[in-house]
Amino acid sequence: MKTLDPSEHDVEVLENVWIPLPDGGRMAARIWLPAGARERPAPAIFEYLPYRKRDLMRTRDDINHGWLAAQGFACVRVDMRGSGESDGLLLDQYREQELADGEEALAWIARQPWCTGDVGMMGLSWGGFSGLQLAARRPPALRAVVSVCATDDLWTDNMHYKGGCLLTDNLVEATTMFSVNSCPPDPAVVGDAWRAMWLERLEKSGLWLDTWLRHQRRDAYWEHGSVCEDYGAITCPVLAVGGWADGFRNSIFRLLEHLPGPRWGIVGPWAHGWPHLGVPGPAIGFLQECARFFDASLRGGPAYDAPRLRAWMMDSAPPATRYDARPGRWVAEPAWPSSNVSPRRWPLAPARLFTPEQRIRRPHRALTIQSPLSLGQVAGKWLAAAVGPELAHDQREEDGGALTFDSLPLGKTVELLGAPEVELEVAANQPIAMLCARLVDVAPDDQATRISYGLLNLTHRDGSANPQPLVPGKPYRVRVPMNFVATQLPAGHRIRLALSTSYWPIAWPAPRPARVTVHTEASNLYLPVRAPRPEDDRVAFEPPAGAPPPARTQITPKRYDWRITRSLGEYRTVQEVISDQGLYRIEPIDLTLAERMTSRFTHRYDDWSSIEGETETERRFERGDWAVRTTTRTVLRSTETHFQVHAELDAWEGGVRVFSKNYRSEIARDLL
Repeated sequence: MKTLDPSEHDVEVLENVWIPLPDGGRMAARIWLPAGARERPAPAIFEYLPYRKRDLMRTRDDINHGWLAAQGFACVRVDMRGSGESDGLLLDQYREQELADGEEALAWIARQPWCTGDVGMMGLSWGGFSGLQLAARRPPALRAVVSVCATDDLWTDNMHYKGGCLLTDNLVEATTMFSVNSCPPDPAVVGDAWRAMWLERLEKSGLWLDTWLRHQRRDAYWEHGSVCEDYGAITCPVLAVGGWADGFRNSIFRLLEHLPGPRWGIVGPWAHGWPHLGVPGPAIGFLQECARFFDASLRGGPAYDAPRLRAWMMDSAPPATRYDARPGRWVAEPAWPSSNVSPRRWPLAPARLFTPEQRIRRPHRALTIQSPLSLGQVAGKWLAAAVGPELAHDQREEDGGALTFDSLPLGKTVELLGAPEVELEVAANQPIAMLCARLVDVAPDDQATRISYGLLNLTHRDGSANPQPLVPGKPYRVRVPMNFVATQLPAGHRIRLALSTSYWPIAWPAPRPARVTVHTEASNLYLPVRAPRPEDDRVAFEPPAGAPPPARTQITPKRYDWRITRSLGEYRTVQEVISDQGLYRIEPIDLTLAERMTSRFTHRYDDWSSIEGETETERRFERGDWAVRTTTRTVLRSTETHFQVHAELDAWEGGVRVFSKNYRSEIARDLL
């Protein structure tokens, strides 16, 4: 990555500035002012999230905001109420207090003498959500939004539920916030008040997993903050960005289809992260794109001239749990939905997918499947961050427990851009059952790479607001949408559709094993087939750029590992994911930190009562004589009727434990 030193451009960095709130509280901000902004005001770029501007996010903040400030934008990075050095408590995601505080911060920024009054927002993940949510409230100063790896719908694509199925990333995200909320404010910023603030957070921030499990259908809780409830509320320009390996990619296409104002989309091969640091590569000059976008939106520069959608069309690749880069090319669409993409129907027959061109009489067959719990062990993560082996491996390891339908070898290359979908007529022998649909690229040597997948809790077949139990044996027509994708399937490869009744540990299994019957004569796969365009050759991005990260000393090594262990004596399988940042020191603030998280997902053969998810975290903060350590442990189990939650939070100051709390709850399963 090409680096630019902000100090050579006279960028002024304000380590901490207080933003007052109407109730007397304060939010903490870190600000980068471009040269001359105190005499000649500049437009501002605001980033708003809870992940600690001073330490945990300092590296990426310096890279991003230091570079953009050198381009003439005042950059303001704000910790939400109850996070970092900001006052108060953070009790949940995307609630009214958070959004109202965000509006106050926007108005404060616009009033500053170094700001022209024109403000844009940019952010990744939670920060990307914030930009869309605040834009929907139409604060007068907000002129444009860059939203990266975010969603328009908190129910449909947001780590909690997918197709009405409970994602285990729900547990992981809850644990992340359980741990982040245990972190103390820095005494170097807030002074002696740090300890009282810290103890209040430990006592009152709560276990969010309990809250999220009490909303197992699409109710008002998820509607709040979901901008899809009223796309028309967002009228400012929006640049929506994501990656094919990220769990949030689907929302980009809905935003492009439904937002009424100027909007553009970029989808690369990346996992959950910034595109200028994107893995799998190739990374792009994303900050240059942001500068062009904000120049047009905030200071009257040349129009942001770009196709509606630019997407990385991936070449076929052998299965791997991690790619350094995905071969392919950039393609462009001037509109979305695109007239250049058409759904093509591939009829299902026993073990076969017929091509749209084949003239067939399909045999009427009822095929049944009851998948083992082990199916899904090499499925990777819903939210892949590309820091380790998080992507799906060879699908031959999964297909033995699934119904599979293969095409003949393709006679020519097929290019897909969009969301595959399968239409099925099904029946089940239980009132609650799930289906996982996987689309697979099968090479001539039989290596099988997952292209896309979708989940459906069959009780949510008519929507997630009012799920209904199945009548055992009764046939239903259902559609299972899969994740959006852009890929080329070469001549000689086969297309495979695989259907299973479990996908653990991506999704929590149904209460009991279910046998599902698929009637092939009424079932079809729909693929979004795209014709190449001459304009594709004109899509190009600059090389990645950014400001230098802060000086950092790694004291003990980082460690990231993914293990699957199986005891054939106990019939017990454990998937363990270790993410350990090691012990490191951020030199500019003389702060030593450690971050570690371990997740374990366990089951015993086909014992549906044995399902368990467990997460553990540890964080340390040290400077001189000041030393703080916190640990969390969260366990999620289930019976046929209830979820059972147990969690522990402990905190130490020096070598003395100063806080300890246990949480226990039992929550009824709601057709889940």
